[in-house]
Amino acid sequence: MAEEIKRPVKITDTILRDAHQSLIATRMKTEEMLPIIEKLDQVGYHSVECWGGATFDACLRFLKEDPWDRLRQLRSGFKNTKLQMLLRGQNILGYRHYADDVVEYFVQKAVANGIDIIRIFDALNDIRNLDTAVKATKREGGHAQIAISYTLSDIHTLDYYVNLSKEIEEMGADSICIKDMAGLLVPYEAEKLVKALKANIKVPIQLHGHYTSGVAAMSYLKAVEAGVDIIDTAMSPFAMGTAQPATEVMVETFKGTPFDTGYNQELLAEIADHFRPLREEALSTGLLNPKVLGVNIKTLLYQVPGGMLSNLLSQLQKQKAEDRFYEVLEEIPRVRADYGYPPLVTPSSQIVGTQAVLNVLTGERYKMVTKESKSIVRGEYGRTPAPISEKIKQKIIGDEKQITCRPADLIEPELDKIEAEMLHYKEQDEDVLSYALFSQVAEEFFKYRQAQKSKIDPKAADEENKVYPV
Repeated sequence: MAEEIKRPVKITDTILRDAHQSLIATRMKTEEMLPIIEKLDQVGYHSVECWGGATFDACLRFLKEDPWDRLRQLRSGFKNTKLQMLLRGQNILGYRHYADDVVEYFVQKAVANGIDIIRIFDALNDIRNLDTAVKATKREGGHAQIAISYTLSDIHTLDYYVNLSKEIEEMGADSICIKDMAGLLVPYEAEKLVKALKANIKVPIQLHGHYTSGVAAMSYLKAVEAGVDIIDTAMSPFAMGTAQPATEVMVETFKGTPFDTGYNQELLAEIADHFRPLREEALSTGLLNPKVLGVNIKTLLYQVPGGMLSNLLSQLQKQKAEDRFYEVLEEIPRVRADYGYPPLVTPSSQIVGTQAVLNVLTGERYKMVTKESKSIVRGEYGRTPAPISEKIKQKIIGDEKQITCRPADLIEPELDKIEAEMLHYKEQDEDVLSYALFSQVAEEFFKYRQAQKSKIDPKAADEENKVYPV
Protein backbone atom coordinates (compact mmCIF):
# COMPACT_ATOMS: atom_id res chain seq x y z
CA MET A 1 0.00 0.00 0.00
CA ALA A 2 1.39 3.39 -1.01
CA GLU A 3 2.41 5.69 1.82
CA GLU A 4 0.00 8.59 2.38
CA ILE A 5 1.31 11.97 1.28
CA LYS A 6 1.81 14.30 4.22
CA ARG A 7 -0.07 17.58 3.92
CA PRO A 8 0.09 19.27 7.34
CA VAL A 9 -2.73 21.74 7.81
CA LYS A 10 -1.57 25.24 8.75
CA ILE A 11 -3.24 27.22 11.52
CA THR A 12 -3.90 30.91 12.09
CA ASP A 13 -4.64 31.54 15.77
CA THR A 14 -7.19 34.30 16.42
CA ILE A 15 -6.64 34.55 20.19
CA LEU A 16 -5.32 38.13 19.97
CA ARG A 17 -8.13 39.42 17.70
CA ASP A 18 -11.32 37.62 16.67
CA ALA A 19 -11.47 35.28 19.68
CA HIS A 20 -11.75 38.10 22.22
CA GLN A 21 -13.70 40.29 19.78
CA SER A 22 -16.35 37.56 19.50
CA LEU A 23 -16.56 36.66 23.20
CA ILE A 24 -15.57 39.68 25.32
CA ALA A 25 -16.25 42.65 23.03
CA THR A 26 -12.57 43.10 22.08
CA ARG A 27 -11.53 44.06 25.61
CA MET A 28 -8.23 42.17 25.91
CA LYS A 29 -5.50 44.68 26.81
CA THR A 30 -2.02 44.79 25.28
CA GLU A 31 -0.47 44.19 28.72
CA GLU A 32 -2.45 40.93 28.92
CA MET A 33 -1.02 39.80 25.56
CA LEU A 34 2.67 40.66 25.93
CA PRO A 35 3.70 38.09 28.60
CA ILE A 36 2.64 35.12 26.40
CA ILE A 37 4.01 36.29 23.04
CA GLU A 38 7.29 34.38 23.36
CA LYS A 39 5.42 31.08 23.79
CA LEU A 40 2.89 31.86 21.04
CA ASP A 41 5.85 32.57 18.79
CA GLN A 42 7.25 29.06 19.40
CA VAL A 43 4.14 27.13 18.28
CA GLY A 44 4.83 27.25 14.54
CA TYR A 45 1.60 28.95 13.47
CA HIS A 46 1.05 29.99 9.87
CA SER A 47 0.13 33.38 11.39
CA VAL A 48 -1.39 35.02 14.45
CA GLU A 49 -4.34 37.34 13.84
CA CYS A 50 -3.77 40.21 16.22
CA TRP A 51 -5.04 43.48 14.71
CA GLY A 52 -7.81 45.05 12.64
CA GLY A 53 -11.51 44.24 12.91
CA ALA A 54 -12.86 45.98 16.02
CA THR A 55 -9.51 46.07 17.88
CA PHE A 56 -8.65 49.53 16.55
CA ASP A 57 -11.88 51.16 17.74
CA ALA A 58 -11.86 49.27 21.08
CA CYS A 59 -8.23 50.27 21.83
CA LEU A 60 -9.02 53.96 21.45
CA ARG A 61 -12.56 54.00 22.82
CA PHE A 62 -12.51 51.60 25.78
CA LEU A 63 -8.92 50.71 26.65
CA LYS A 64 -7.30 54.14 26.14
CA GLU A 65 -4.51 52.47 24.16
CA ASP A 66 -2.86 53.50 20.92
CA PRO A 67 -3.60 50.65 18.44
CA TRP A 68 -0.44 51.51 16.49
CA ASP A 69 1.64 51.18 19.63
CA ARG A 70 0.00 47.79 20.31
CA LEU A 71 0.98 46.61 16.83
CA ARG A 72 4.58 47.77 17.27
CA GLN A 73 4.87 45.98 20.62
CA LEU A 74 3.43 42.76 19.17
CA ARG A 75 5.77 42.97 16.18
CA SER A 76 8.77 43.38 18.42
CA GLY A 77 7.74 40.27 20.41
CA PHE A 78 6.91 37.94 17.50
CA LYS A 79 10.27 37.03 15.96
CA ASN A 80 9.22 33.99 13.87
CA THR A 81 5.47 34.31 13.28
CA LYS A 82 3.62 36.31 10.64
CA LEU A 83 1.14 38.86 11.96
CA GLN A 84 -2.27 39.14 10.32
CA MET A 85 -5.07 41.71 10.36
CA LEU A 86 -8.65 42.06 9.08
CA LEU A 87 -9.52 45.02 6.83
CA ARG A 88 -13.02 45.92 5.57
CA GLY A 89 -11.91 46.94 2.07
CA GLN A 90 -12.87 50.52 1.27
CA ASN A 91 -14.34 50.85 4.80
CA ILE A 92 -10.85 50.15 6.26
CA LEU A 93 -11.81 49.60 9.94
CA GLY A 94 -14.58 52.19 10.07
CA TYR A 95 -18.21 52.26 9.00
CA ARG A 96 -18.17 54.28 5.78
CA HIS A 97 -16.26 54.24 2.52
CA TYR A 98 -13.05 56.28 2.59
CA ALA A 99 -11.20 57.97 -0.25
CA ASP A 100 -8.49 55.94 -1.97
CA ASP A 101 -5.69 58.08 -0.52
CA VAL A 102 -6.78 57.19 3.04
CA VAL A 103 -7.00 53.46 2.20
CA GLU A 104 -3.55 53.50 0.60
CA TYR A 105 -1.95 55.39 3.50
CA PHE A 106 -3.56 53.07 6.05
CA VAL A 107 -2.22 49.96 4.31
CA GLN A 108 1.22 51.55 3.99
CA LYS A 109 1.35 52.26 7.73
CA ALA A 110 -0.09 48.86 8.73
CA VAL A 111 2.68 47.05 6.83
CA ALA A 112 5.37 49.49 8.02
CA ASN A 113 4.35 48.88 11.65
CA GLY A 114 4.52 45.10 11.37
CA ILE A 115 1.57 43.48 9.57
CA ASP A 116 2.52 40.70 7.13
CA ILE A 117 -0.88 39.40 5.95
CA ILE A 118 -3.93 41.60 5.33
CA ARG A 119 -7.25 39.79 5.02
CA ILE A 120 -9.47 42.07 2.96
CA PHE A 121 -13.24 41.62 2.59
CA ASP A 122 -16.34 43.47 1.46
CA ALA A 123 -19.74 42.95 3.09
CA LEU A 124 -21.47 42.65 -0.31
CA ASN A 125 -18.67 40.67 -2.04
CA ASP A 126 -18.41 43.63 -4.44
CA ILE A 127 -14.80 43.18 -5.48
CA ARG A 128 -14.59 46.77 -6.75
CA ASN A 129 -14.51 47.75 -3.07
CA LEU A 130 -11.37 45.61 -2.55
CA ASP A 131 -9.29 46.84 -5.46
CA THR A 132 -7.50 49.80 -3.81
CA ALA A 133 -6.64 47.88 -0.62
CA VAL A 134 -5.35 44.85 -2.56
CA LYS A 135 -3.13 46.95 -4.85
CA ALA A 136 -1.80 48.93 -1.88
CA THR A 137 -1.01 45.74 0.09
CA LYS A 138 0.93 44.26 -2.80
CA ARG A 139 2.74 47.54 -3.45
CA GLU A 140 3.89 47.63 0.19
CA GLY A 141 5.15 44.02 0.02
CA GLY A 142 2.35 42.57 2.17
CA HIS A 143 0.41 39.35 1.53
CA ALA A 144 -3.06 40.22 0.18
CA GLN A 145 -5.60 37.63 1.27
CA ILE A 146 -9.07 38.29 -0.14
CA ALA A 147 -11.99 36.92 1.83
CA ILE A 148 -15.33 35.76 0.43
CA SER A 149 -18.20 36.59 2.80
CA TYR A 150 -19.99 33.22 2.90
CA THR A 151 -23.78 33.14 3.04
CA LEU A 152 -26.77 31.14 1.83
CA SER A 153 -29.41 32.16 -0.73
CA ASP A 154 -30.70 31.18 -4.17
CA ILE A 155 -27.99 33.46 -5.60
CA HIS A 156 -25.11 32.01 -3.55
CA THR A 157 -24.59 28.75 -5.43
CA LEU A 158 -21.39 26.74 -5.85
CA ASP A 159 -20.97 28.39 -9.28
CA TYR A 160 -21.30 31.83 -7.68
CA TYR A 161 -18.44 31.10 -5.27
CA VAL A 162 -16.24 29.48 -7.94
CA ASN A 163 -16.70 32.44 -10.33
CA LEU A 164 -16.09 34.94 -7.52
CA SER A 165 -12.89 33.09 -6.53
CA LYS A 166 -11.62 33.18 -10.11
CA GLU A 167 -12.19 36.94 -10.25
CA ILE A 168 -10.44 37.34 -6.90
CA GLU A 169 -7.45 35.32 -8.07
CA GLU A 170 -7.24 37.45 -11.22
CA MET A 171 -7.26 40.58 -9.01
CA GLY A 172 -3.96 39.44 -7.56
CA ALA A 173 -4.98 37.68 -4.33
CA ASP A 174 -2.05 35.83 -2.76
CA SER A 175 -4.57 33.57 -1.00
CA ILE A 176 -8.35 33.29 -0.60
CA CYS A 177 -10.31 32.96 2.64
CA ILE A 178 -13.81 31.50 2.96
CA LYS A 179 -15.14 33.80 5.70
CA ASP A 180 -18.05 32.06 7.40
CA MET A 181 -18.90 34.75 9.94
CA ALA A 182 -22.30 33.30 10.94
CA GLY A 183 -21.43 29.59 11.18
CA LEU A 184 -23.58 28.65 8.15
CA LEU A 185 -21.10 26.34 6.38
CA VAL A 186 -22.13 22.77 7.28
CA PRO A 187 -19.60 19.89 6.94
CA TYR A 188 -20.51 18.31 3.61
CA GLU A 189 -21.11 21.70 1.97
CA ALA A 190 -17.63 22.70 3.20
CA GLU A 191 -16.20 19.63 1.48
CA LYS A 192 -18.03 20.44 -1.78
CA LEU A 193 -17.02 24.10 -1.72
CA VAL A 194 -13.33 23.45 -1.02
CA LYS A 195 -13.13 20.74 -3.72
CA ALA A 196 -14.76 23.08 -6.26
CA LEU A 197 -12.39 25.95 -5.41
CA LYS A 198 -9.33 23.68 -5.42
CA ALA A 199 -10.28 22.49 -8.92
CA ASN A 200 -10.50 26.05 -10.22
CA ILE A 201 -7.90 28.20 -8.49
CA LYS A 202 -4.21 27.84 -7.69
CA VAL A 203 -3.69 30.10 -4.65
CA PRO A 204 -3.92 28.70 -1.08
CA ILE A 205 -7.37 28.53 0.56
CA GLN A 206 -8.04 29.38 4.20
CA LEU A 207 -11.24 28.69 6.15
CA HIS A 208 -12.50 31.05 8.85
CA GLY A 209 -15.56 29.84 10.77
CA HIS A 210 -17.50 30.65 13.93
CA TYR A 211 -18.84 27.97 16.29
CA THR A 212 -22.21 29.76 16.71
CA SER A 213 -24.31 26.97 15.13
CA GLY A 214 -22.17 24.14 16.56
CA VAL A 215 -20.83 22.72 13.27
CA ALA A 216 -17.56 24.60 12.68
CA ALA A 217 -15.09 21.94 13.93
CA MET A 218 -16.79 19.26 11.79
CA SER A 219 -16.76 21.59 8.80
CA TYR A 220 -13.04 22.20 9.38
CA LEU A 221 -12.41 18.44 9.37
CA LYS A 222 -14.23 17.92 6.04
CA ALA A 223 -12.60 21.03 4.55
CA VAL A 224 -9.10 19.86 5.49
CA GLU A 225 -9.78 16.41 4.02
CA ALA A 226 -10.98 18.18 0.85
CA GLY A 227 -7.75 20.15 0.54
CA VAL A 228 -8.10 23.41 2.48
CA ASP A 229 -4.63 24.74 3.32
CA ILE A 230 -5.16 26.83 6.46
CA ILE A 231 -7.80 26.99 9.22
CA ASP A 232 -8.52 29.68 11.82
CA THR A 233 -8.68 28.48 15.43
CA ALA A 234 -8.60 30.09 18.89
CA MET A 235 -6.84 28.99 22.08
CA SER A 236 -9.40 27.05 24.15
CA PRO A 237 -10.12 29.62 26.93
CA PHE A 238 -11.55 31.95 24.24
CA ALA A 239 -12.78 29.37 21.73
CA MET A 240 -16.15 28.04 20.57
CA GLY A 241 -19.46 29.82 21.15
CA THR A 242 -19.44 32.80 18.82
CA ALA A 243 -15.63 32.45 18.37
CA GLN A 244 -13.59 29.83 16.46
CA PRO A 245 -13.03 26.10 17.15
CA ALA A 246 -10.33 25.43 19.76
CA THR A 247 -6.71 25.25 18.58
CA GLU A 248 -5.78 22.33 20.85
CA VAL A 249 -8.82 20.29 19.73
CA MET A 250 -8.04 20.72 16.04
CA VAL A 251 -4.34 19.95 16.62
CA GLU A 252 -5.31 16.70 18.39
CA THR A 253 -7.88 15.86 15.69
CA PHE A 254 -5.20 15.79 12.99
CA LYS A 255 -2.47 14.16 15.10
CA GLY A 256 -1.06 11.03 13.47
CA THR A 257 -2.80 11.76 10.15
CA PRO A 258 -1.34 13.19 6.91
CA PHE A 259 -2.67 16.57 8.13
CA ASP A 260 -0.72 16.51 11.46
CA THR A 261 0.29 20.07 12.44
CA GLY A 262 3.24 18.86 14.50
CA TYR A 263 2.39 21.41 17.22
CA ASN A 264 3.39 20.63 20.82
CA GLN A 265 0.32 20.12 23.04
CA GLU A 266 2.34 20.83 26.21
CA LEU A 267 3.32 24.24 24.85
CA LEU A 268 -0.32 24.90 23.87
CA ALA A 269 -1.40 23.91 27.41
CA GLU A 270 1.03 26.48 28.89
CA ILE A 271 -0.42 29.14 26.56
CA ALA A 272 -3.99 28.19 27.55
CA ASP A 273 -2.96 28.51 31.24
CA HIS A 274 -2.09 32.17 30.58
CA PHE A 275 -5.51 32.98 29.07
CA ARG A 276 -7.66 30.95 31.48
CA PRO A 277 -7.60 33.51 34.34
CA LEU A 278 -8.61 36.21 31.83
CA ARG A 279 -11.61 34.10 30.87
CA GLU A 280 -12.56 33.53 34.55
CA GLU A 281 -12.29 37.25 35.25
CA ALA A 282 -14.45 38.07 32.20
CA LEU A 283 -17.07 35.58 33.41
CA SER A 284 -17.08 37.00 36.95
CA THR A 285 -17.47 40.61 35.76
CA GLY A 286 -20.17 39.72 33.20
CA LEU A 287 -17.97 40.77 30.28
CA LEU A 288 -18.17 37.18 29.04
CA ASN A 289 -21.86 36.28 28.86
CA PRO A 290 -22.40 32.48 29.12
CA LYS A 291 -25.11 32.88 26.42
CA VAL A 292 -22.45 33.45 23.74
CA LEU A 293 -20.75 30.17 24.66
CA GLY A 294 -23.70 27.94 23.75
CA VAL A 295 -24.88 26.58 20.41
CA ASN A 296 -27.58 28.57 18.64
CA ILE A 297 -29.11 26.48 15.88
CA LYS A 298 -31.41 29.38 14.93
CA THR A 299 -28.35 30.72 13.11
CA LEU A 300 -28.94 28.02 10.49
CA LEU A 301 -32.70 28.58 10.39
CA TYR A 302 -32.60 32.35 9.91
CA GLN A 303 -28.96 32.86 8.81
CA VAL A 304 -28.56 35.47 11.51
CA PRO A 305 -25.09 35.73 13.13
CA GLY A 306 -24.94 35.40 16.93
CA GLY A 307 -24.05 39.06 17.56
CA MET A 308 -26.97 40.16 15.42
CA LEU A 309 -29.42 38.03 17.44
CA SER A 310 -28.42 39.68 20.72
CA ASN A 311 -28.57 43.11 19.07
CA LEU A 312 -32.14 42.44 17.86
CA LEU A 313 -33.24 41.31 21.33
CA SER A 314 -31.77 44.47 22.81
CA GLN A 315 -33.61 46.68 20.26
CA LEU A 316 -36.90 44.92 21.02
CA GLN A 317 -36.39 45.14 24.80
CA LYS A 318 -35.98 48.91 24.52
CA GLN A 319 -39.30 49.05 22.66
CA LYS A 320 -40.90 46.66 25.21
CA ALA A 321 -41.65 44.33 22.28
CA GLU A 322 -39.69 41.17 23.09
CA ASP A 323 -42.77 39.12 22.22
CA ARG A 324 -42.29 40.16 18.54
CA PHE A 325 -38.84 38.48 18.35
CA TYR A 326 -39.91 35.56 16.16
CA GLU A 327 -41.85 37.85 13.82
CA VAL A 328 -38.64 39.86 13.35
CA LEU A 329 -36.63 36.68 12.73
CA GLU A 330 -39.09 35.72 9.99
CA GLU A 331 -38.97 39.22 8.50
CA ILE A 332 -35.15 39.29 8.25
CA PRO A 333 -34.89 36.86 5.28
CA ARG A 334 -37.62 38.86 3.47
CA VAL A 335 -35.78 42.19 3.93
CA ARG A 336 -32.54 40.51 2.90
CA ALA A 337 -34.18 39.24 -0.32
CA ASP A 338 -35.58 42.75 -0.99
CA TYR A 339 -32.06 44.18 -0.60
CA GLY A 340 -30.47 41.79 -3.10
CA TYR A 341 -29.35 39.01 -0.69
CA PRO A 342 -26.39 40.72 1.02
CA PRO A 343 -24.33 38.47 3.33
CA LEU A 344 -25.19 39.38 6.91
CA VAL A 345 -21.94 40.88 8.21
CA THR A 346 -21.02 44.41 9.34
CA PRO A 347 -22.58 46.73 8.21
CA SER A 348 -25.29 44.88 6.20
CA SER A 349 -26.39 42.77 9.20
CA GLN A 350 -27.20 45.91 11.22
CA ILE A 351 -29.01 47.51 8.26
CA VAL A 352 -31.20 44.47 7.49
CA GLY A 353 -31.88 43.72 11.18
CA THR A 354 -32.93 47.26 12.11
CA GLN A 355 -35.19 47.53 9.06
CA ALA A 356 -36.85 44.19 9.91
CA VAL A 357 -37.57 45.50 13.44
CA LEU A 358 -39.14 48.69 12.01
CA ASN A 359 -41.24 46.71 9.50
CA VAL A 360 -42.68 44.53 12.28
CA LEU A 361 -43.21 47.24 14.90
CA THR A 362 -44.85 49.79 12.55
CA GLY A 363 -47.14 47.11 11.13
CA GLU A 364 -46.35 48.15 7.55
CA ARG A 365 -43.28 47.17 5.54
CA TYR A 366 -41.00 50.14 4.77
CA LYS A 367 -43.41 52.68 6.28
CA MET A 368 -40.34 53.92 8.19
CA VAL A 369 -36.96 53.52 6.51
CA THR A 370 -33.51 54.07 8.04
CA LYS A 371 -30.96 56.27 6.26
CA GLU A 372 -28.69 53.18 6.02
CA SER A 373 -31.46 51.29 4.21
CA LYS A 374 -31.69 54.14 1.73
CA SER A 375 -27.89 54.03 1.33
CA ILE A 376 -27.80 50.31 0.53
CA VAL A 377 -30.64 50.64 -2.00
CA ARG A 378 -29.02 53.75 -3.47
CA GLY A 379 -25.83 51.75 -4.06
CA GLU A 380 -23.63 53.67 -1.64
CA TYR A 381 -22.19 50.43 -0.23
CA GLY A 382 -21.64 48.90 -3.67
CA ARG A 383 -23.37 46.34 -5.87
CA THR A 384 -25.65 43.86 -4.09
CA PRO A 385 -25.35 40.16 -5.07
CA ALA A 386 -28.75 40.29 -6.82
CA PRO A 387 -30.33 43.42 -8.35
CA ILE A 388 -32.86 45.27 -6.16
CA SER A 389 -36.33 45.24 -7.70
CA GLU A 390 -37.89 48.41 -9.12
CA LYS A 391 -40.79 48.06 -6.66
CA ILE A 392 -38.47 48.10 -3.62
CA LYS A 393 -36.41 50.94 -5.08
CA GLN A 394 -39.56 53.05 -5.56
CA LYS A 395 -40.75 52.27 -2.03
CA ILE A 396 -37.43 53.20 -0.39
CA ILE A 397 -35.76 55.91 -2.50
CA GLY A 398 -38.52 56.89 -4.95
CA ASP A 399 -37.09 58.37 -8.17
CA GLU A 400 -33.61 58.96 -6.74
CA LYS A 401 -30.84 57.75 -9.02
CA GLN A 402 -28.83 54.69 -8.04
CA ILE A 403 -25.04 54.71 -7.95
CA THR A 404 -23.70 52.21 -10.48
CA CYS A 405 -19.97 53.03 -10.32
CA ARG A 406 -17.56 51.98 -7.57
CA PRO A 407 -18.80 54.15 -4.66
CA ALA A 408 -15.29 55.40 -3.78
CA ASP A 409 -14.98 56.91 -7.28
CA LEU A 410 -17.31 59.63 -5.99
CA ILE A 411 -15.12 60.47 -2.96
CA GLU A 412 -12.51 63.22 -3.42
CA PRO A 413 -9.05 62.70 -1.83
CA GLU A 414 -9.45 63.56 1.85
CA LEU A 415 -6.15 62.84 3.63
CA ASP A 416 -4.76 66.41 3.53
CA LYS A 417 -8.03 67.88 4.79
CA ILE A 418 -8.19 65.34 7.63
CA GLU A 419 -4.58 66.06 8.62
CA ALA A 420 -5.21 69.83 8.67
CA GLU A 421 -8.18 69.27 11.01
CA MET A 422 -6.20 67.36 13.65
CA LEU A 423 -2.68 68.78 13.24
CA HIS A 424 -2.52 70.18 16.80
CA TYR A 425 -2.92 66.64 18.18
CA LYS A 426 -0.43 64.92 15.88
CA GLU A 427 2.47 63.15 17.62
CA GLN A 428 3.09 60.48 14.96
CA ASP A 429 2.07 60.05 11.31
CA GLU A 430 -0.35 57.28 12.28
CA ASP A 431 -2.44 59.67 14.41
CA VAL A 432 -3.88 61.10 11.18
CA LEU A 433 -5.32 57.65 10.36
CA SER A 434 -6.74 57.14 13.87
CA TYR A 435 -8.52 60.48 13.47
CA ALA A 436 -9.63 59.68 9.91
CA LEU A 437 -11.38 56.49 11.05
CA PHE A 438 -12.84 57.59 14.40
CA SER A 439 -12.52 61.38 14.68
CA GLN A 440 -14.45 61.91 17.93
CA VAL A 441 -13.07 58.83 19.69
CA ALA A 442 -9.50 59.59 18.53
CA GLU A 443 -9.79 63.19 19.72
CA GLU A 444 -10.82 61.99 23.20
CA PHE A 445 -7.87 59.59 23.18
CA PHE A 446 -5.42 62.31 22.07
CA LYS A 447 -6.61 64.54 24.96
CA TYR A 448 -6.23 61.64 27.38
CA ARG A 449 -2.72 60.93 26.02
CA GLN A 450 -1.66 64.57 26.46
CA ALA A 451 -3.09 64.63 29.98
CA GLN A 452 -1.19 61.45 30.89
CA LYS A 453 2.05 62.92 29.57
CA SER A 454 1.72 66.18 31.45
CA LYS A 455 0.05 64.57 34.49
CA ILE A 456 -2.59 67.27 34.54
CA ASP A 457 -6.34 67.11 34.67
CA PRO A 458 -7.84 66.03 31.29
CA LYS A 459 -10.18 69.04 31.36
CA ALA A 460 -7.20 71.36 31.74
CA ALA A 461 -5.48 69.58 28.83
CA ASP A 462 -8.66 70.10 26.81
CA GLU A 463 -8.61 73.84 27.64
CA GLU A 464 -4.87 74.13 26.91
CA ASN A 465 -5.24 72.52 23.48
CA LYS A 466 -8.39 74.26 22.38
CA VAL A 467 -8.03 75.84 18.95
CA TYR A 468 -9.71 79.23 18.68
CA PRO A 469 -10.73 80.72 15.31
CA VAL A 470 -8.46 83.57 14.24
